[in-house]
Amino acid sequence: MSFSVSGKTAIVTGSASGIGLAIARHLVDKGANVMFADVDETKLEAEVGDEARAEGGVRMFSGDLTEKLTIANLLSATIDAFERVDILVNANRRTLVSDILNPEGDGVEELWRHNVLSALRISQMTAKRMIQHAQRAEVEPGTMLGSIINLSSIASQATRPELLAYSMASAAMDQMTRSLAVGLAPKGIRVNAVAFGSVMSASLQAALKEHPDFRDQITEATPLGRIAAPAELAEAVQFLASDASGFITGQVLTVDGGRGLLDVVCAPAH
Repeated sequence: MSFSVSGKTAIVTGSASGIGLAIARHLVDKGANVMFADVDETKLEAEVGDEARAEGGVRMFSGDLTEKLTIANLLSATIDAFERVDILVNANRRTLVSDILNPEGDGVEELWRHNVLSALRISQMTAKRMIQHAQRAEVEPGTMLGSIINLSSIASQATRPELLAYSMASAAMDQMTRSLAVGLAPKGIRVNAVAFGSVMSASLQAALKEHPDFRDQITEATPLGRIAAPAELAEAVQFLASDASGFITGQVLTVDGGRGLLDVVCAPAH
């Protein structure tokens, strides 16, 4: 069984930059049709504008994905372009530092809405479209209809007060993944998550620029002794999106170089 995603159609949210962009680019390189979706139209235009206007497997959509109408429009645009949706990657996520004693500055409501609720709503609406397409195409019962992959973090298992909101959101993503997996399994839709540790994302690059000492702290806290490249995370996503993982659902795949096996409380949480 190969890890092929060739010919499949994917929506990747949060794909104007960083990890989301790396995942979307990787899927395109592997032969998938990809809708790049993000709130930042300027960055989308800079990254994929020319490709999206050409005849090919790349399209882009900009809008606030915390709004249900925007999600509906995204799905309609994807189906208009590619006729179906096979893969959803929920990479639309934020991180922030929490002021644990300040209800106005803890960030819980912001990350709950942006990281968790938006992923839940788009997963629900995408699953419905997958089911509707299968019904119209008279797909045989038991056929796998699609794969949903959520991005989570090893912060879900860590206890760091400054990451209160992010840790809570990540833990919620893990549980949402398991619940959706069980609920959608009878429909032929798999749901998994990738929980990552230190990946060279845009936010980590910025942090390393401001605090160069973070690099040594992170690598010392990671058994494999390095920071992952975004492509390594993208490859894990490809595996979960492909038929090679056809009997895998409800799982949180940890991609962290072994960092979660250690209890390094003082290490930077990126």
